[in-house]
Amino acid sequence: RKIIDDAIEVLVNLNHRGAVGAEENTGDGAGILMSMPDEFMRATAGVELPEEGHYAAGIAFLDRDIATSGQQEQAIAKIVREEGLEVLAWRVVPTNPDGLGLQALASMPAFKTLVVADPEGQLAGIELDRKTFRIRKRVEHEVGIYFASLSARTITYKGMLTTMQLKPFFLDLSDERMKAKIAIVHSRFSTNTFPSWPLAQPFRQLAHNGEINTIQGNRNWLSAREGRLSSELLGEFKPLLPIATSGYSDSGTFDECLELLHLAGRSMPHAISMMLPPAWEKNDQLDPDVRAFYEYNNTLIEPWDGPAHIIFTDGTQVGALLDRNGFRPGRWQLTDDGYIVLASETGVLPENAEEHIVSKGRLGPGKMFLV
Repeated sequence: RKIIDDAIEVLVNLNHRGAVGAEENTGDGAGILMSMPDEFMRATAGVELPEEGHYAAGIAFLDRDIATSGQQEQAIAKIVREEGLEVLAWRVVPTNPDGLGLQALASMPAFKTLVVADPEGQLAGIELDRKTFRIRKRVEHEVGIYFASLSARTITYKGMLTTMQLKPFFLDLSDERMKAKIAIVHSRFSTNTFPSWPLAQPFRQLAHNGEINTIQGNRNWLSAREGRLSSELLGEFKPLLPIATSGYSDSGTFDECLELLHLAGRSMPHAISMMLPPAWEKNDQLDPDVRAFYEYNNTLIEPWDGPAHIIFTDGTQVGALLDRNGFRPGRWQLTDDGYIVLASETGVLPENAEEHIVSKGRLGPGKMFLV
């Protein structure tokens, strides 16, 4: 529980990094991505859940009209069945919109948590996530509904909110049973898209500070390769295309590509190293195996370049990475009880007294931090 409380405190302390619109109570976006809070899910799902990792859950952004959202739920349930899973529960996510700006209220969806599982009980963890990835992509294309996440390993709460509004808006975040091993928070400053509920961060696997300057080329290459994409692990690709959602932010498309590389069989550090390689070409100190890794992957995917600091997680590992130029800040500290805090600046948790800090440092260009 301390991790959730601390993460929300970090978010509030980073208030100055986010942006608001013409209305001071309509934020560009704020959110939290965490490892699956199993105790909370069991307490609130309204049904008996299988063991941890054997169910997947995530928040759907549905229509506020009850009749329309009911039809959307039926269409989603049909896709869930077609992909071989079953719907265990739909749960209304309790929210308190008091204090939200008019723009945020006007575009606010209805929020429901969907819980699904394999009826045979075989699939768990990343294998279950490969199925929920298919479900989510098909729902986006066929029903037009956005999921903040749908995973057996993580869950995301986010919206067109300010840092101060996130906890009061999503009442779940104040529940003492909401506990996690990992939490990532983000306060958005929209640079290349307008604010919206789906574009708030964190996304499904990452939070991103900065810009991907090569994004148009990256999207074009991703689209150009779609006809040749195949994966034994992910199955028939046609219903999943396009991978890159039109109108997305650079961070959103980066998240979609990272998710594809990861679920198709690569570890998350492997996948992100392909996308954001360090400056390896002229580095004569590089281990030959490492050079071979970057040379090989350079034939598969071009760099996603620009001033970027990315924090990513699969619910077990959590890591942070700077682009090859290292223009964005990333600072970390480790306390004597094994507690790690990493953010775009120091002092995000003021009560972390100096005498308890055993080591600290900052990310350098092309360097990755992994826990």
